[in-house]
Amino acid sequence: MSLSAKTLFITGASRGIGREIALKAAAEGANIVIAAKSAEPHPKLEGTIFSVAAEVEAAGGKALPLQLDVRDEQAVAAAMARAAEHFGGIDALVNNAGAIKLVGVERLEPKRFDLMYQINTRAVMVCSQAALPYLKQSAGGHILNLSPPLNLDAKWFAQHGPYTVTKYGMSMLTLGMSEEFKKYGISVNSLWPKTMIATAAIEFELGSRDAFKRARTPAIMADAARAILASESRSISGRLLIDEDILREQGQSDFEHYRFDPAGGSLIPDLFVD
Repeated sequence: MSLSAKTLFITGASRGIGREIALKAAAEGANIVIAAKSAEPHPKLEGTIFSVAAEVEAAGGKALPLQLDVRDEQAVAAAMARAAEHFGGIDALVNNAGAIKLVGVERLEPKRFDLMYQINTRAVMVCSQAALPYLKQSAGGHILNLSPPLNLDAKWFAQHGPYTVTKYGMSMLTLGMSEEFKKYGISVNSLWPKTMIATAAIEFELGSRDAFKRARTPAIMADAARAILASESRSISGRLLIDEDILREQGQSDFEHYRFDPAGGSLIPDLFVD
């Protein structure tokens, strides 16, 4: 199925993976709601909802930039209503907004955990709940959460248990909503990268861009998201997918062009991926 004329509501779409998914869908003529907090230029971070809106239009899509804090359920409901009115409906919700702090329980400030929980886990419920009335009206709605497979090996909890809990919460909501929304014909999936992705979030968490030499670009996640969002009749639902795996299912076998640095060393596996 083509994404032409489909309306995608993407949170955290002002940069990184969210922006890349927006541009990928725009190239097929999709309508993109760029929902993020970044309305003003940041001295250290590229991209705002308005700059991405311009890129979406240039790529062949239609854009609606909306400044949004996904922690505010009233603002989320209002944004969904505005998006549906503007484009005549919503066909897909991409819960891409995220917060990260790779610190264990001993050192993590409770307010930082609150932030991660509110943006990573709670916002998935809030945004999905607000989008549901419009997704029900779509001819095969989609919810896509950027969250990992449920790997319960203790090593993924030992150093950053609080972050792990909030990301796994997203994935558990994926499994629950896929079953809950089955009666509405809505597909719900999670997507996670097999390797580190070169994004500003990773740069700031690690403190440098050195790891980018062994990372992939966000394009692989955008291509994988496109494959999921273009699927029909819940042929893909209730799955916690890895980008490379879903692309292999679609017949792709060469992934070298996704490298950030073609001359870089061995790729770094992402968190939660053995």
